[in-house]
Amino acid sequence: MRECSGIMVHPAIALLVFALLASLLALLFWPRWGIAVRLLRLSRMTERVRLEDALKHLYHCEYERREASVESLAGALEISQALAVRILSRLEALELTRSDGHGLPLTDSGREYALRIVRTHRLWERYLADRTSVSPVDWHEEAERREHMLAPAEIEELAAKMGHPVYDPHGDPIPTADGEIPPSSGVALTALEKGQKGTIVHLEDEPREVFEQLMAAELAPLMSLELLEASPEVVRFTADGELHELAPVAATNVTVLPATEAVAELGPYERLTDLRPGENATVVQIAPTCQGPQRRRLLDLGLVPGTSVAVELEGALKDPVAYRIRGAVIALRRQQTDLVYVTKRVAGQVE
Repeated sequence: MRECSGIMVHPAIALLVFALLASLLALLFWPRWGIAVRLLRLSRMTERVRLEDALKHLYHCEYERREASVESLAGALEISQALAVRILSRLEALELTRSDGHGLPLTDSGREYALRIVRTHRLWERYLADRTSVSPVDWHEEAERREHMLAPAEIEELAAKMGHPVYDPHGDPIPTADGEIPPSSGVALTALEKGQKGTIVHLEDEPREVFEQLMAAELAPLMSLELLEASPEVVRFTADGELHELAPVAATNVTVLPATEAVAELGPYERLTDLRPGENATVVQIAPTCQGPQRRRLLDLGLVPGTSVAVELEGALKDPVAYRIRGAVIALRRQQTDLVYVTKRVAGQVE
C-alpha cells in the first residue's frame, strides 16, 4: 500500500481509478466517435446544412437508382426518423422534393440545388487530393465540412483554380456548372467473370474502414484490372500488374468498367513517359496515387487536365526528358512522367 496525505491507497484501487479516468477521457474525446466530437458535429448541423445533406442523399439515391426513404435518410444523416420526417416536410414545403407514393423524388429545383452541393463536395475532394497533404481517408469528411461554406461564385473560382477537373479522386464525375453529369457506369469487382479485365472507375469512400483497406492496397481509378479468383472468402486480382487480395465486402466497393466498355469510354490512356519526339498529347490527370508535395509540384508545372504537352528534347538515356508545357520547356524525370496520364493527339488534330 501507498500513503498519500495520511491516507493509505491500495495499488489495485489506484489502478482501477486510473483505468476509469482513461476510459472516461476516451469516451469523451475519441477521434470521430467521442461524445465531444459528436456534440461538435451536431453544433455545426444548422437547418440549412441538414437540408443540403438531405438533398444530396436524395440525389445519390436517384443517380444510383435506389429508392430513398425516411429510414435511408435517417441512416445517412445519423439522425432520428422523427427528425428525418421533419426535414423531408421542410424540403417539400420549399418545393425541392415531393411525396408521390413511390419514393422521394426531387423536383427540378431540388435536383439543381443538390447537384450544386455534389459539385462543391467533389471539387473540395479534388482540391484536398491535389493541393494538400490531407490523408485520403480524411478527404470525404473534410469535404463534407467545407461543402456548405462557399457561395456559387466561390465554387467556380475553386474550379478554375484547379483547371476545371472532370473527376474527383475517387473516380466520381464532377457535375458541370450547368448541372450536367454523365450517367453512372461500371459494375462491382465481384460481378466480373474469372479472367475478365477492366478499368477501375470508382472507389467508394464509405464506410471509412473499407476505404482504408483500398488505400492500403494502393488502388486508384484508371488502373487496369484482371479478376483471377472470387470466392466467399477472398477476391484475387491484378491491378496494373500487381497482385491483390481483398475480402468480398471490400471488393464490392471497387467499381470496374469491363474491358469492352473501358476502351470506348476511358481511353485507353498512356503515360507521359510513352510520348516520343514529334508526338503531342493532352493531359488527362495525375495518377491518383500521387499525393502531397509531389502532386502539387506537377500541377504547379502546368500538368493539369487539358494541358497540351510535347517532347522537346530527348537525351541518350531518356531521363530526364525536356517537354514543352504551356510555352515553357521543362525537364522531367521518368519517376515524374510515369505519374501523368495522357491521350496522344494525331497530326493535325485540333484541340
